[in-house]
Amino acid sequence: MIDDRPVLLETRGHSLHITLNRPRAINALTHTMVRLLDEALADAERDEAVTSVVLAGAGDRGLCAGGDIRALHDDTRAGGRESLDFWRDEYRLNARIARFPKPYVALMDGIVMGGGVGVSAHGSLRIVTERSRVAMPETGIGFVPDVGGTHLLAAAPGELGTHLALTGRAVGPADALLCGLADHYVPARRLPELTEALATAASAEEVARNVQAFSEEPPAGELAAQRDRIDACYAADTVEEIVQRLRDGSDPAVDETPATADELAGRSPLALKVTLAAVRRAARLDSLEAVLDQEFRVSARIREEPDFVEGVRARIIDKDGSPQWKPATLAEVDDTAVARFFDPLGPDERELGLAPGGTP
Repeated sequence: MIDDRPVLLETRGHSLHITLNRPRAINALTHTMVRLLDEALADAERDEAVTSVVLAGAGDRGLCAGGDIRALHDDTRAGGRESLDFWRDEYRLNARIARFPKPYVALMDGIVMGGGVGVSAHGSLRIVTERSRVAMPETGIGFVPDVGGTHLLAAAPGELGTHLALTGRAVGPADALLCGLADHYVPARRLPELTEALATAASAEEVARNVQAFSEEPPAGELAAQRDRIDACYAADTVEEIVQRLRDGSDPAVDETPATADELAGRSPLALKVTLAAVRRAARLDSLEAVLDQEFRVSARIREEPDFVEGVRARIIDKDGSPQWKPATLAEVDDTAVARFFDPLGPDERELGLAPGGTP
């Protein structure tokens, strides 16, 4: 009999094995799954018999493709509030994962995007394989990186995080390690062995040693060789200047930056500008919780803009690949419009309030 529960829990020796179980949707997160994950971690924290938590995804396509974007789209289009409740619980789960007192081993095999990054890249031991494709692709659907993604990307070396935030590009294992989104590379064929070894680990130190024992050097990535050019282009203060730098002074035969400029031209202008501001502001905040509070404000506001519904329609529902963004150009999005996304929420809304002094 096929077990169709969305989250599967199994105690294997000293480890609690959590499997996201919606393989046909690449284990996209629903609100129910977020709640089940949070409950499982709360129980595991109290259970002295549990030495570690291991997170994996069902099927062979990936750990998690993100949140259930179709459900968020439908709720937003209908003027509902369920999306806000989902994000509130999801961001609290992200914070719990980051502060979890026991080893949290995330097997980031295959596709790991959006909300999938949120349930894995805040863990203490993050493992990628040759099949890993890690991304925060939100600007392509008129949204902004969330689930603590701006915190992670702001901490990446140089301007690599800015590059990934704006373009939404997926990176392989070496680049995920370079950008601080993962800690270890383990070939996919060895994950079952690693899981068995973790079950025998009776302490956090033994868990760490077991992971290290399976770790190898990953295949070469792409970003290290592009680092100087990326840093020079994305250090600009505005998206317009970033795009201009990408277009200028490069040979298309040997340099892909002009193509990257064209890629950005297909993203939501509003999402691009808010994303750049979010990453830069996240770099100045002193904790993941403070960044999550900021992201909740941005998410609550950007869902009210037409680009989110339009982006999901064009990329995911109709798949025509031709979103009609409003505003249509970067020049039409001014600094005042961007700044309001970061203002405290109004009296009829409730802040996330994770950071000290916040009002939940």
